[in-house]
Amino acid sequence: MSTTNTTRADLTVDAGTTSLLRFATAGSVDDGKSTLVGRLLHDSKSVLADQLEAVEHASRKRGQEAPDLALLTDGLRAEREQGITIDVAYRYFATPRRRFILADTPGHVQYTRNMVTGASTAELAVVLVDARNGVVEQTRRHAAVAALLRVPHVVLAVNKMDLVDYQESVFAAIAEEFTAYAGSLGVPEITAIPISALAGDNVVSPSAHMDWYGGPTVLEHLETVPVVADPSDDPARFPVQYVIRPQTAEHPDYRGYAGQIASGVLRVGDAVTVLPSGRTSTVEGIDTLGQSVDVAWAPQSVTLRLADDIDVSRGDLIAPAAAAPSVTQDVEATVCHVADRPLAVGQRVLLKHTTRTVKAIVKEIPSRLTLDDLSQHPAPGELVANDIGRIVVRTAAPLALDAYADSRRTGSFLLIDPSDGTTLTAGMAGTAFAEATADPAPEGATDDEGWDF
Repeated sequence: MSTTNTTRADLTVDAGTTSLLRFATAGSVDDGKSTLVGRLLHDSKSVLADQLEAVEHASRKRGQEAPDLALLTDGLRAEREQGITIDVAYRYFATPRRRFILADTPGHVQYTRNMVTGASTAELAVVLVDARNGVVEQTRRHAAVAALLRVPHVVLAVNKMDLVDYQESVFAAIAEEFTAYAGSLGVPEITAIPISALAGDNVVSPSAHMDWYGGPTVLEHLETVPVVADPSDDPARFPVQYVIRPQTAEHPDYRGYAGQIASGVLRVGDAVTVLPSGRTSTVEGIDTLGQSVDVAWAPQSVTLRLADDIDVSRGDLIAPAAAAPSVTQDVEATVCHVADRPLAVGQRVLLKHTTRTVKAIVKEIPSRLTLDDLSQHPAPGELVANDIGRIVVRTAAPLALDAYADSRRTGSFLLIDPSDGTTLTAGMAGTAFAEATADPAPEGATDDEGWDF
């Protein structure tokens, strides 16, 4: 195999040339999320001719003279019949300055959990507010979810400004209220933009009706918001997905550990620890795309070779020996419950963290978040669909878990129903935006069906 040498400068240049922004839209019902996304696609020339023709045909059948751009994302029959978004709609589009992957998430309260799916990997969230209604409960809920998921950039799009005569005072009042609320949740950056998605004001082109606004359009902000970070700023995390042992005549002794680097940078010669076992070794080689390289960084998929022949299997985590995460069986986390069936104290679940899945028991649900005033309702006993709360989980085997505030990838997990594989809960390890102190997990209980830990 050939060897490619990569310097830190090369690494930074490569990261900078990959201009991709993942963002999600959210807001209450009828705030105009799908129309905004459709306007972005249409005005940025990202709609194919046959797609636009299909939307125009569907609009005419519904008695509309102009094409309903919301139909570009509302693809389910039930969505078009009801005029609401039900599922998360993913769309890809690009401009000369940047590529985009967007998730149009539902606004109805019963589909709030879908925003967790759409925003979990987003670097920016666009929260829409109807200028006539202002900040409503669902707006606060979406701001809370964005803060909980540590989305670094939030755009407040005050929509339907045409229906309030483009009044600056209306926009200013809404922006002030939302900024104060989201700021109290710890959202690091909030940008408010007055728009009319239906008319196209300040979406792609500047509005001729709001000369009092001198900021960017939505697309301008999406194209220029900084999202590229130096991967060497974070400690390396490498969840092992597969062990490669060809045992062929050409590679009789090859042993490689394949996976995707979740964060940070790995280099040949790095001293590493394999968790949860705690065994140590050195990175002897890094293979990617048929070549051996000296350095690799997130989110590359690579195969690592270690200098020592130690026991490493799927679900293990390889990390720098000097910056390894702590290993624990007591997981304290903030969660969003996404299943229709409740999550109760004492419930047996499977906990999936990166490539590792272990048995677990819900030992405690210390509190549930009340979004009106961000207070904690103590000891609710269970969480139902769309609830956000604190839980304590005891796992059957130790996990190498980061705090979610430090790593969105290795600080997150899922709780799964062991009987049918249904995803129950999305979890974020550590503290949330609203500090909640949970009591230490009680001692493990005995169970006669193989769940005693």
